[in-house]
Amino acid sequence: MQLKVAVLEDDMALREDILVPQLADAGFDVEGFASSAELYRRMVAVPFHLLVLDLRLDGESGLEVARYLGEVSSIGIVMLTGRGSDDEKLRAVADLVDAWLPKPIEIELLVATLRGIARRAQLSARDRAGQPTIECWRLSESGWRLHAPSGRSIAVNLLERRLLTRLLAAGGEPVGHDELIADLSTVAENFDRHRLEIVIHRLRRKADRQLGLSLPLRAVRGVGYMMLVVEERSLKR
Repeated sequence: MQLKVAVLEDDMALREDILVPQLADAGFDVEGFASSAELYRRMVAVPFHLLVLDLRLDGESGLEVARYLGEVSSIGIVMLTGRGSDDEKLRAVADLVDAWLPKPIEIELLVATLRGIARRAQLSARDRAGQPTIECWRLSESGWRLHAPSGRSIAVNLLERRLLTRLLAAGGEPVGHDELIADLSTVAENFDRHRLEIVIHRLRRKADRQLGLSLPLRAVRGVGYMMLVVEERSLKR
């Protein structure tokens, strides 16, 4: 099986001229991304096995991306760190990813690291074989409960239900602030962006407190919000 690798690196020359082509030459099925929002949208459709992730990204940092994906997916992560990264940050990296490598990158070492992570994931998948899983975040048929990939669920109110229905229907694509406000205005008077942010904040807090999970509801700068529905997939032969 050809391993699918995502490369999240905002240095276009490093991403497109070095990492993507050289990993492809090593036998991986590789796609490159300049931002976390691009990666999240693509992950809705493509079950990437491995991620090469830059620590110092513009916008959402590599640490934030690793922390989030560690909660909602089983993707293997290799973090690329720059020279001069402090010890505290490196300890945080080590807790969140499968491996980290310093820049400048030695491609042979990166390839060997990715293959090692894939082998370990395959062994782990065999140990877990036969265990049932719920594939994604979803609303119940009634629409009044939100189910997490773990199988646990939380109750949602009318505004949360309307918000989640709209975001989940978008299939991982961003939904604009104005669209969400217009949709929620049908069930609440004088709805505005401030109230939208309050609804989202409370929903995230509810998921964190009751499920112990980070809700995959992400802000897209200058656009609105997106709900990432990530399938819990294991590496298979």
